[in-house]
Amino acid sequence: MIRDFNPIYVRRKQKVMVEEGQGELPKVMLATFLKNLDELGYIFSMKLIEKCQTLSEAQFLAFCMPLLSSLKKIVGDDKEYNPMYPNFPDQVMTMEESHLFWNAMFHYYTLEFPSTTDIVEREMLEEENEKKMIDVGNEQEFEQMIQNLIASKTPISLQDREDIALSLASHPDSQKLLPVQIPLKENIGFVIAQLLQLKKIEGEQVASYFRTATDVLRLAVALSEGDISLAASTKFKKFSRHERRFLLALLEQCTNIEEDMLRYRKPWIRLGEILHPSEYQMRFPKVAEAFHKIRNQLPIWTFSSQIEQALATKNIKKVYSLLSERPGEFARRLDHVLRTVEDKMETLDSFAKVADQVPTPLLLTLQSHFANRSISTEERVFFPKGNTVKYVVIDNELPLLKSSICDAIVSLCNKTLLDRFASLPDLGKVYINPELQNYMVPLSSRSASQSLRTVGRGSRLSIPDGDTIRFFLWWKEGYINGEYTGDVDIDLSASIYSEDWQYKEHLSFTNLKLPTYESVHSGDIVSAPNGASEFIDIHLPSVLRNDSRYIILSIYCFSEHIFSSLPECYAGWMVRQRASAGKIYEPSTVQDKVDLASNARIAVPLVIDAKERKVFWVDMGLNRELNDRATIERNKRSIAQLGKWITTLQRPNLYDLFRLHAKARGNQVDQPEEADTLFDIHKGITPFDTDTIAAYFLK
Repeated sequence: MIRDFNPIYVRRKQKVMVEEGQGELPKVMLATFLKNLDELGYIFSMKLIEKCQTLSEAQFLAFCMPLLSSLKKIVGDDKEYNPMYPNFPDQVMTMEESHLFWNAMFHYYTLEFPSTTDIVEREMLEEENEKKMIDVGNEQEFEQMIQNLIASKTPISLQDREDIALSLASHPDSQKLLPVQIPLKENIGFVIAQLLQLKKIEGEQVASYFRTATDVLRLAVALSEGDISLAASTKFKKFSRHERRFLLALLEQCTNIEEDMLRYRKPWIRLGEILHPSEYQMRFPKVAEAFHKIRNQLPIWTFSSQIEQALATKNIKKVYSLLSERPGEFARRLDHVLRTVEDKMETLDSFAKVADQVPTPLLLTLQSHFANRSISTEERVFFPKGNTVKYVVIDNELPLLKSSICDAIVSLCNKTLLDRFASLPDLGKVYINPELQNYMVPLSSRSASQSLRTVGRGSRLSIPDGDTIRFFLWWKEGYINGEYTGDVDIDLSASIYSEDWQYKEHLSFTNLKLPTYESVHSGDIVSAPNGASEFIDIHLPSVLRNDSRYIILSIYCFSEHIFSSLPECYAGWMVRQRASAGKIYEPSTVQDKVDLASNARIAVPLVIDAKERKVFWVDMGLNRELNDRATIERNKRSIAQLGKWITTLQRPNLYDLFRLHAKARGNQVDQPEEADTLFDIHKGITPFDTDTIAAYFLK
């Protein structure tokens, strides 16, 4: 028999829950369904086929119909794709420029598609694509997956939080999904808020989770449906008297609340106007005093100000004493301290005494940072915290550190991690696929978009066999939160650069075809009441023949909308050997599909390296205010800057992380058949098992 269908489990693990029944399913019925799955790029495992064969027809239909619907949505086959030129790509490539221009003007003024020739019957797609296998899962694995997300030590994505919220709401025993500890502060606020709103936990049961004022602030933000990263301002809800007393009581039990509140002074002032702490000053005196100081900007002696004063007065012993109280802060300030003090070995000795208290993700980041700190670079890149990924590039004016100092820090981080991992359960014989060097450790997924495959930013995915990359975009205008979007004009663009990042060519609504590159755009659509789609074909061999190497996919909202204000918008890529064969949108050839839902008007999902046949995972927006129309011509420099940075990015990779684990608690072998623990691309623990990696290998 079947369990209630779980779309989260299917999307994240490609697994379903099915128990053996007492029926006998007709083979033709199962074969028909498997054929439909094949067209979407999926197959069943033999174990799942055997279980399905024991179901009755009614049971199988109840199982397969929601599964099919969910898979269609995952690969984008639940939409109609009607590009401006239905015989794309040949129709655009053979059409005169004047005719293309006339058709574009006709569409811009009428919002109608130009009349076209009869639709040509397309040849069948002959090439075989690697299928994704759906297997049998169980309730325990699903519950563990949600626990892993909640217990993550690194920031999780909006989609992760949505999956947690839905699971907490639907599970009969939500507290069973809670891990023993919730290390990530953002998760504490979000999860506890969900349980409180669902009335599945009492306020008295959650006090132990809240240790700092910022923990309480995140809870208030989560209850108000704001940004729990605290990067954006929140309009706080009007809390009931009971809720106000509950939040004030949580705050009263915390330590160093004045200093902690000062870090987020403005949101605390806004929250204080709603909590009215002065009404409860006898009951919560620490809180009342803290709000009084914050509101009136009275002096508060903070940890950071003590460190800065100690550095300014060259009281280095006090600097080390203070930072040793907070090892994570010591790790984050280590570069700064090393640039400031003369005796750098004393700094390393002081840090070494507390390195074992620094979280694993921070140690990995520190190790990667200092591995390249003695090498001169022109620019530095920063990622402001928040749910919308942006980046800032500044000139690198930091003085270089000696390689001996950097090597010592790298060795210290390495030894600390090995010692830590050695205390974890034995892995036995371990196989690690060398290809995992191309996949970055998912140290933060806060701003990651929902996608068919989720990997760490900067990861390099191999391109399957096929000469043509087909980019796609689909969006729809309509109502969102009760307001009509109006006409929405989104443009799919691809820019082509040389090996040294000199601009070569581009495809966009201003330039629909590049004959010498054998590359073409499907036509610009400026309104989408029923959904609209655009495509770009890039012929990789022609890119290389034209002394070019990199292709950057970018999506621009030409109207005034941001992606999060749209009912639906997504983009992705597929691979073809023959561009004219098969349907324009063949779900079985889709490699990645990324939902665009950020508070931005420009998105850059990926960069293609035609020479190495790699896709660099970007999933980013440009950090700039656009005061004019968003077009690729006006942003060529920024796009190239982003592409150059992502293709030279130095970050901790999964191969090195897993190798540390193998060295500390296993025995690395050369063949996967010999292994007890398998780290691979498609089997065992894969780069796409981000919840497992965060829970078990970033401890």
